[in-house]
Amino acid sequence: MPLLVAFCAVLLLNVYAAILIWLRAVVYRVPLYRPMLANIVLSFVPVLVALAGILGLLLIGEAGTVVNAPSLVRVVLWAYVVIGTIAWVLFFPNAIYLITELNFSHRREDDPVPLWFDIIQTLTLTLSGIGNAVVSMGVVEFAFTAVFLDPTGGIPVSSWVFAGVVIVLGAIGVYFGRYLRFNSWDVRHPFGMMRKLRVHFALRGKALEAFGFVLTHAVLIALVYVPAYLLAYEALRVV
Repeated sequence: MPLLVAFCAVLLLNVYAAILIWLRAVVYRVPLYRPMLANIVLSFVPVLVALAGILGLLLIGEAGTVVNAPSLVRVVLWAYVVIGTIAWVLFFPNAIYLITELNFSHRREDDPVPLWFDIIQTLTLTLSGIGNAVVSMGVVEFAFTAVFLDPTGGIPVSSWVFAGVVIVLGAIGVYFGRYLRFNSWDVRHPFGMMRKLRVHFALRGKALEAFGFVLTHAVLIALVYVPAYLLAYEALRVV
């Protein structure tokens, strides 16, 4: 029950953020800022991918009890996990990307919208993204632990290493998205991405800026995620 409440709370944050964006346009008669709505959808994609991944694991497990071919099932399981994890990692930065909306880039100098409203709107948007990140990564880490590790003795160190690597990769992805305008699907053009990266980091101070950006964002997500996952893990063990 506590986990269901937490999931519903995160879902409601997404809905509330969308409502506030819509109300901003309706109440203050300004154009609807569609990029924020699109970012909410993209931010929730990692949650959907994680849940779909769990469903797929359950289906493969059921198939393994019917098909008398353990070696084949093991190969299919590993292939599914590797491909699914890569897909999830590519979309994961979309969730924590919403932290960068706090720059209020959607406001104009003559904006009729009160600052207090935009503060609540963007803060809700950011919290929804962080919530999506925590939920999706918690689902993936728990599945990783349950399927491949022994969860009976507590959270394995390799599970924390996995989470740490993903958090850092997510922060790197946010930097690429904000400053180089990369999207998750740009991995289809690796050579173009490499050219942009080479040009970007050839500029003086960009490497240090990127390091500071990734470090501060990763620490923030870790400080939120670690206690949340510990609480959820213990709740699942009690059940």
